[in-house]
Order: sequence, then C-alpha cells, then structure tokens
Amino acid sequence: MELRIQVAQAVHVLNHDTQSCNRVSANQWLVQFQQTDAAWEIATSILTSDHPALYVSDFEVEFFAAQVLKRKIQNEGHCLHLEAKESLVNALILAAKRFSLGPYQLLTQICLALSTLILHAVEYYKPIEKLFYSLQNLQGQDDGNIVVLEMLTVLPEIVEDECANYKTKSGQKVDYGPELLSHTSAVLKFLLQQSEESFDSANQLHERSKKILRCLLSWVRAGCFSDILPVSLLDHPLLNFVFNSLQVSSSFDLAIEVLIELVGRHEGLPQVLICKVGFLKEFLLRAFNGGDEKVISGIACLMSEIGQAAPSLIIEAHSEALMLVDALLSCVSFPSQDWEIADSTLQFWCSLASNIVRMDDEITDNSKHVKDVFSPVFLALFDALLMRSQVDDLTYTCETATRDLPDGLAQFRLNLVELLVDICQLLKSAVFLQKIFSGGWLSSNLQIPWKEVETRMSALNVSTNTKIQKIRLNKYLFFLFQVADVVLNEGQTFDLSMVLHLVTILCDNASYEPKGFMCIVHRSLADVIGSYSKWMSSYTTNARPLLIFFGAGMSEPLSSHACATAFRKFCEDAIAVMHKPSSLEMLMCIAEGLEKWHLPLEDEEDVIGAIALILGCLPNLELRNNLLLKLLAPSFRSIDKLIEGDHVHSRQLPGAYTRLVSSAARGFFRIGTVFSNLVTTPSTCNDIDNSLIIILGSFWPLLEKFFQSEHIENTSLSMSACRALSQTIKSAGHHFVTLLPKVLDYLSMNFVSLRTHECYIKTASVIIEEFGNKEEYGPLFISTLERFTNASSIMALNSSYVCDQEPDLVEAYCNFTSIFLHNSPKEVVASSGQLLEVSFQKAAICCTAVHRGAALAAMSYMSCFLELSLSWLVESVTSSSESLVTSMAVHVISHSGEGLVSNVVYALLGVSAMSRVHKSATVLQQLAAVCSFCEKTKWKSVLCWNSLHGWVHAAVRSVPGEYLRQGEAECLAGVWVKVLGDAGIDYVESRTNGEKNHKHMRGKGGRMLKSLFREFVDTHRNI
Repeated sequence: MELRIQVAQAVHVLNHDTQSCNRVSANQWLVQFQQTDAAWEIATSILTSDHPALYVSDFEVEFFAAQVLKRKIQNEGHCLHLEAKESLVNALILAAKRFSLGPYQLLTQICLALSTLILHAVEYYKPIEKLFYSLQNLQGQDDGNIVVLEMLTVLPEIVEDECANYKTKSGQKVDYGPELLSHTSAVLKFLLQQSEESFDSANQLHERSKKILRCLLSWVRAGCFSDILPVSLLDHPLLNFVFNSLQVSSSFDLAIEVLIELVGRHEGLPQVLICKVGFLKEFLLRAFNGGDEKVISGIACLMSEIGQAAPSLIIEAHSEALMLVDALLSCVSFPSQDWEIADSTLQFWCSLASNIVRMDDEITDNSKHVKDVFSPVFLALFDALLMRSQVDDLTYTCETATRDLPDGLAQFRLNLVELLVDICQLLKSAVFLQKIFSGGWLSSNLQIPWKEVETRMSALNVSTNTKIQKIRLNKYLFFLFQVADVVLNEGQTFDLSMVLHLVTILCDNASYEPKGFMCIVHRSLADVIGSYSKWMSSYTTNARPLLIFFGAGMSEPLSSHACATAFRKFCEDAIAVMHKPSSLEMLMCIAEGLEKWHLPLEDEEDVIGAIALILGCLPNLELRNNLLLKLLAPSFRSIDKLIEGDHVHSRQLPGAYTRLVSSAARGFFRIGTVFSNLVTTPSTCNDIDNSLIIILGSFWPLLEKFFQSEHIENTSLSMSACRALSQTIKSAGHHFVTLLPKVLDYLSMNFVSLRTHECYIKTASVIIEEFGNKEEYGPLFISTLERFTNASSIMALNSSYVCDQEPDLVEAYCNFTSIFLHNSPKEVVASSGQLLEVSFQKAAICCTAVHRGAALAAMSYMSCFLELSLSWLVESVTSSSESLVTSMAVHVISHSGEGLVSNVVYALLGVSAMSRVHKSATVLQQLAAVCSFCEKTKWKSVLCWNSLHGWVHAAVRSVPGEYLRQGEAECLAGVWVKVLGDAGIDYVESRTNGEKNHKHMRGKGGRMLKSLFREFVDTHRNI
C-alpha cells in the first residue's frame, strides 16, 4: 500500500509540480520503478482495486499503471510463467470492465496491454481464439460490449505491428494474420448487431456509431473484406451503415476514412462504388450550399480516391464518371479559406491527365475521342487552378517588403507542378500559352490586375528546377520537368513580348522600387524571363528596361534570388545586345548596387559572373580592361582598407571592424568569381590573357600583403582569400609560375602558424594539380608536403577522437597527399618516402573516424597509394628495371601494413560502418594484391603473403572481446585470409591483363570480400 501511494504521489508531482527539479526527480523515480518486479503487482493493483483518491487527478495514476503494464508486457511478457500470464489476463479483463465507461484513453491502454499479453502467450495453441472466447463471455455482461468493441479495435493493430516480437515455442516469429481473419464473420456479425441497437440518447447513439466505425476501420485495414466480392460488398449492411454515417456530423470523418481504406484495399470496389457517385454528388451540393468545408473536403478526398483507383473507368466517360469529374471540378473551384480541398484532388487530376497523354502518344481513334471529351474539362480545370492559385487579399494588400506567399499557397503551388506539366502536354503549348495570356489584362486601357498576372506567370514558369517525385506503375520516377521545358521542347515559336511589355510598364519610372506584393510579382516575372531567356534574347533590341527590372528586383530580398538567376541566364543568351553602351552603363550600375544590396554569395556569384562574362567578350581591349578594373575597384579598396587601416582603433568598435572584415571577404569572393568567369568566355574573344594580367597586377600585391598580415587569423577572410587564389590559379595559372615559391611558402607557413586553417592545404592542392608535372619544382612541392605533414595539427591526428574533432582538416590533408601522388613525377614521389609513410600511417588512423567524410577521404588516399604501388610493381617487373619509387612503396607498405589492417578492421565496427564497407574492401583487396604480387619479386623478403597473413590475425586478436561473439575470433581471421587471397589474385590478374579502367571489387574474390565485410558489419553493428 505504501509503494502504491508513493507511485501516486510521484505521478502527481510529475504532472503538476511547478518546480522543474521536482518533476525531473519524480520522472527518474518512476523510470526506476517501472524496471522493478514490484511494478507488475502495484500496477495491477491500481487498475483492479478501489482505493481512496490521493489527488483529484483525472485517472492519471490509473493511466500510468496501464502504460507500465503495456511496456512491461512488451519487453518482459515472454518471461512470465503461464500461471502469471493467466492471472494477469483475468486482472486486465477486470480492469477493462471497471473502466468501460471511461475515460476512453485509459480503456484503450488496458486493451492494448491485454492484446499484447495474449499474443505473447506462446503456450496457447491458438491465443487469438482464447481471447475471442473471453470476449464472448463479456458480451452478455453490463457494458461488456463496450470492452469488446475496444478490444476488437486494437487487436488488428497489435497483430499488424511489425515491431512486435511474437514467437512460437520454437522461437520462430509467427504470423497471426490468418488466425485473426478466421474470426471475420463473427466480428462483422457483432458490429452489425451493435449498429442496430437503439439508445435513448442521441449522444449515446453517435458515440456508439463512432466506436463501431473505428473498429470496422481497424478490421478493414487487416483485410476483413478480402474474400468478399465487390458486388456483394456493396449490398453489405455494414456498408449501408457507413454511408448512413456520412450524414451524421460526428461520425462523418470516420465514415470517410473507412470508405477510402476500402477503395484502396479492394481492387474491384471502385468500379462498384462509382454507382454511388450520384448520392455523393447530392450530398456535396448540399455542403456547397451550406458552406460546410469539412464535408466538402471529405467527399473530395473520397471521390478522388475512387477516380485514382479506376482511371480506365473514368476515361470511358460514362455518365457516372463524368458526374464524378464534374463534382471534383466543383471542389477545385470552391472558394475555401485554405487550399486543402483543391489540393486533395490534384493526384486524381494528375492520374487522369497522365493516362490521357499516354493514350495520345499511341494515336488511336479512341485516344482522339477521349481527348475531345476531356480537353474542355482540363481547360476549365486550368481556369479553376489559376483562380485558386491567386494570393489572398491580406498578402495582396500588404506593404511589407518581406511578406512572402502564405505557407499553404506555397505548398499548393509546389504540388501543382506535376499537374500543370501534364495539362501543358495534354492541351499542347500553343493552347496553354494562349490560356495564360487570355483575358485582355494586357490592354493599355485597363488597370493591370497584378494578382492575376502573378498567378499566370507562376503557372507559366512552374517552379523552375524543382525536382518532382512521380509514381507510375509502382516505380519511383524522378524527373526535372517544368512547363517551360514542355513549351521549349515542342519547338514552336511564341511571342512572349507581352512579358517584356509588363517589364516596361513596371520600369517606366526610373525610381521604381518593388514593394509589398509587387515583390512577389517581380519574382514571378523574373522566373519566367530566366526560363525563356533564349527566346526573349532573340527579339530584344534594347536591354535597358530588363536591366532596370533586374536591378530593382535585386534590391529586395524577396525577389533578389530570382532576379540574379534570370540576369545570369539572360546575359549568357544575349551577349551581343549587352555590348551596347546603354547596356554596359546599366551593368556597371548593377555592379555598384551590389555594395548596398548585400546579396547572398551564391546570388552575387551569378551577378558578378554574368557581368564578367559580358565584359570579357568586349572586342575593344582598352574598354574591356577599364570596365573590369572598375568592376573590381570596390573589392580592391575594401581589401586595401582592411590591410592598411588602423585596427588598434577600429577593433575598439567591434561592429565597424566586423563590417571591414565582411567587406574584404566579399571582395576576395568577387575577384575569384571574375577570374573563374573570364576563362569561360567564348573562344571568339581575343587577348583574354591581357585582361587576366591587368587584373592580376592589381590583385597579387594585395594578396601578398594579406598573407603577411595579422588578418589571416580570421577564418572567413583566409577562406575567401584562398578561394580567390585557387580560382585565379585555375584561370591564369601560367602567369603564376614565377610566383610559385612565394605562394607555396605563404600557404604552408600560414597553415603551420594557424594549425587548423585547412583552406591553405586546399589551395596548395590546386597548385599541385596545376603544376605538379613540372619536375623542376619537385623540391618545392616536397618542401610543402614536409611542412604540412610536420605541422602540429597533422601530427596530433593520433586517434579517431581527434580526427572527429577536425574532419575538414583530415579531408583536406588526405586529398592533398592523393593529388601529390597522382600529379608528381615518380622521382619526386620516390624522394618523399619518409613523408608519405607518415601520411599513410595518419590516414590509417583517420579511417576509424566516426565522421564519414574524414574516414572515406583517408581510405581514398590509402587506396590511391596502393593502386599506384601495384602499378609501379607491375611496371618494374615488366621492364626488368630498378625503380626507386617501387622500392619506396614496398617499404612504406611493409612498415605500415599492420596498422592499416588493424584500423580498417576497427572501421568495420559500429553503427556507421556500413558506409565504409566498399572502401574497406577495396583497400584490403589492393593490399592483398600487392602482397601477392611481391611473392614473385625480389621484394619478397620485405613484403609477402605471410606479411598480410600475420597482420590479419594480429588485427582480429586485437579487437576487444566485447565486439566479437564467443569463439568468433578463432575462425574469423582464417576465413578473411582465404577470401583476401582470392581477391588479391583477381586484382593482380586484372591489372596484368592490361585493364585501363580500374574497377575495384574485380572478380569473384573481390565480390566475395565485399559481401563478407557487409555481412560482418550487419551482424556487429549493435554490439
């Protein structure tokens, strides 16, 4: 009794105490209580015996007790003895009767516990049959039917629960589905009897109807009607009960849910239910007249499901099918407060349109008839969708520049994409565009309805570059498709000058600034211009209005991205017209505007890149260079101001210094963007090198000063400067040759002094990739590798924990060493043996990191080294020549092999190991190939098959005992060595046979190795 009181007090504190520390303590005590054996008895006692209420708690203690029993049955029920189970079954039945009248949630928890316990009673031959016997005894008792209804409701859910661990006496999982469904007739008979009972109170009747529907829904999901023919099902009394329940507000939702579930689970039922469309449409019309959105939404969902389940029946266009189509069209047009009703019909329309388009492709007489019948329907649907896609009055009248579309409308438009594409394909682009621009709203005599314009422009563009997931024939087909693509792919030419006309109207005033809803209009127009830029550029003779339009849109956050993207696309497609003086003037105005707009970097990259592309194509060399320098002048000034300024004073004002840093970082970003876009200019542009040299002359002195300044400590500045340098080297690398010693010295020294600024390693990788083949710079590259490798931050990579703290550093260093190996001459690589050995050993440690990117980068470097080592070995044996690089590789592998194998085995343990299976198998197959090949060479005394054999056995023995099952270590190493032997031989054979495109996991041995590792990971991931 005392413990029961303690439980009640703890529950009260947990739910009602105002002190969080008390609630935490109560929760901890209750969690510990649930794990005790006493919890069985106390929880059962609370549910079955009367006791004075300690608190007015709305059955909180009883609810907690029911949950405790449910959890303990799920986790420990199979451990109970038969007598204890039977006693608990009787106690739970008693508790269910006791709380049959409420509260409802408590009765549900008790029934869930009872159902779970019955299914855990593996001693029973047919546990469900025993449960039904107990339920029959309840039916004749007071309020027993309520308990039976609730038990029948939760039982199918428990049976269907895939997470439940129901086992037979032999330990095998059993499927209780057939045993459950064998009682279908008795259940349906019981539900029918309940539906025919009368009650004095309407509330009681409605509550009983809801319970019946909830129970029926549970059994429908279990498949109770699977053996009944659809025609017979239509006349089933319970189905009539469901249809009658549609007319009662309290049971409407459940009745709809039952019918939708039936339609989805019984293939022939939609063809039968189509005859009920007349009844549903009458019901729908009454809802329209009364404005009952709940009923309209439910009927729309049901009719959509019927139509989707029987598309061929709809296409046949019988009177009932056309009645259903008309009803759903009315649902789309209904002016509800949100977009859920129209949205619920979209999948039906998509299914119907896709089927008609597919028929149209087959070009049959029937397809022409179907298209003639449904084209007017889809024209009307298109009108309705355009109307429902319009913004609400609140958004339309809002003057706030940052107010975007309501979330519901934004999601509705996103869901519309697939349907609008199908409508465009069905109607053909000419009709689609004519519909977009119909209505006379472009007439100069009328005030332009911008709300309608925005909607139509949005439909014309339809979410450019949106990835849609489409399901057809039970397969997921991903496609990147939009109305613009359909229109362009049909190859017809359309006059889109009306779009430019809208732009001209907007930008007629030089001081035009989009505000409020006009920002959304601006964005939609910009999206259209970007999608159709090729067409528009073909008849645009004066780009000034468009450039004013782009600039105005970039000044507002809501439209800046769309305008920046459209600006880039238009510049790429209209280079010639952009070279006019008026256009160049506007380009430079847009560039100046960037200083105050502060666009996101990806948008600024579009804008600066597009301007650089235009300027880079100017035939007049002097004009080109002057404008490029003018474009970059603010960037040069911001960097110079940072470097030359008095920062002792400025750092006393953190806000001012932060702005200086941000401006300089953005300046570096713009410089890099200009360099990367100048090399993408058309080949017709001459003397681009001259322009690169001019810019480089202004940039390098500033960059050199920056690398020598204290500002390199700022991570964002260092990253921006390194990015700019990397893009400059890729664009104008041949002009950098004489500066290589200085550049690499700055990069390596700054990395050493700053420890974790991996951007310096990444930039050095770009230099090695660009100039690594120049043997005269070999000593310089070795010196750079030495500085990086001996840096304290690299030397500190001695455990997976440290690697996980600096994953970006690990990736940068491993990528650098891989690039060094791939791009350097053999003589340079051979001279770097000691450094490569250290880097190889560091990579072996890093492959155990939990961070996926760091681990895979380390494995990629080791794989690169092993691949090249085998190539050098094969080449050395084939040519019968002494090779320093081969000797270096053999010694590195012999010294590092044991650590490599040990760490790769460790990498295969844990929850994240599955992502490393392929790389791990590749590395060990390559190692096996090297060891196998060395058996036939003079290096056998240094590296041979026995070396790998010993490493594998040592690695398995070193695995902590808790990671392996008892006795597993003895056989694991032997199996792995055997499979590695086959995999290594396969790899060597593929290489010596002259395969050029190296594919890892080659041969049966390689595939077996990968399969073995995958099985090992799968069986050890939770140990």
